[in-house]
Amino acid sequence: MIQAPTNGLRTDERAVPSRDARGPEVYASTLDNGLDVVVIPDRRVPVATHMVWYRNGSADDPLGKSGIAHFLEHLMFKGTEAHPEGHFSDVVASVGGQENAFTSFDYTAYFQRVAKEHLGTMMSFEADRMNGLAFDEAVVAPERDVVIEERRMRTDSDPDEQLGEAMAAALFTHHPYGNPIIGWMHEIEGLTRADALAYYRRFYTPENAILVVAGDVAEAEVLEQAAETYGRIPARGERPQRFRPREPEPHASRRVTVRDGKVEQPLLRRLYLAPSVITARSGEAFALDVLAEIFGGGPTSVLYRDLVMDKKAAVSAGAWYMGNAVDATRFGVTAAPRPGMPLGDLETMIDDTVADFIAKGVDEADFQRAKTRLVAEMVYAQDSQATLARVYGSALAIGESLEDVSEWPSRIEAVTPDAVIAAARTVLDARRAVTGYLEPERA
Repeated sequence: MIQAPTNGLRTDERAVPSRDARGPEVYASTLDNGLDVVVIPDRRVPVATHMVWYRNGSADDPLGKSGIAHFLEHLMFKGTEAHPEGHFSDVVASVGGQENAFTSFDYTAYFQRVAKEHLGTMMSFEADRMNGLAFDEAVVAPERDVVIEERRMRTDSDPDEQLGEAMAAALFTHHPYGNPIIGWMHEIEGLTRADALAYYRRFYTPENAILVVAGDVAEAEVLEQAAETYGRIPARGERPQRFRPREPEPHASRRVTVRDGKVEQPLLRRLYLAPSVITARSGEAFALDVLAEIFGGGPTSVLYRDLVMDKKAAVSAGAWYMGNAVDATRFGVTAAPRPGMPLGDLETMIDDTVADFIAKGVDEADFQRAKTRLVAEMVYAQDSQATLARVYGSALAIGESLEDVSEWPSRIEAVTPDAVIAAARTVLDARRAVTGYLEPERA
């Protein structure tokens, strides 16, 4: 029996606006059953983006059941006790809306983008899916085959993806970030209806979910609709805990090579184990953001200028930092050699560029340009209603706060050149890294 709360809001909480000079107005509250609600008004078009984020992803898959989070995402479209398979999608299409879902390492999200007058309908369907998933054994094997074929097409037949998968497994020797989101083939083949339902009952609860609505909406109206739909789902108790081993500090560099006849352009990749925005010391994650931009963020970056423009050793080069993660994450460097350039020589040049960068320090012009570009990208992101919903949803799903999102530009601006070099010296250490070679198959 479903018990509806009296007003949908905890008696000790009300929605309080949070606003940064560069950010949108954002309202946050929590329903009686533990569901977090975030409202981001955007009046430019009469459209609403409706997203539900669950605080679980592939890194929460039980041991031996890799891929279950992603598999359940597929099965969530197979109907509920109240609505048969396809009904939800048919309604979204009939009102001219868009829908999709995705699974990451730390979260799973479902979203629809519709005219604002259909927002309540979307809430009703998604709330039903949160609490009433029902599918027969007959749909499990065909959907599992769909996932298996997806893996074959995207990973098993793509040498570049094979390299990435092997490098992640080598970088994370103990943590489940080393498992592919889609799962290992032999474990996907063994996933069952019971596995999916057990995972669903554990993680798909209001206490473990975040509702994000961005668009031409009023905060009070969204809260009322949320209370009438999601608020009727009974609370399950405490939020489910993530059980993850901690990745040990690495002490040995590792190397992975993939050779395949389909490879036309050789590639060198390197992954360094790095702290995430959650695990980093104060300010360290923001220094790594700036480091990635200075060192490999486009044609003005240090790595690109050195390898592509000056030494003519590569046709492309770049770096990136995946800071938004619950646990220790990755900092990546990549370069594609010019014809005739051995990957070993290119690797030596990258090592030299890293050492030279740390020794000489940050160029002031590079430093200011990187920070300006990062802040500008955050400002530009606010032009997209869907991007705003993703930015806030993904941040809250990994344990950040609204203030962490709104204050991100000021924290980037507070980074110093010394902090960037300190981050580079700590993270860009070959003993923390896996180096990958992608090469054509030898004759």
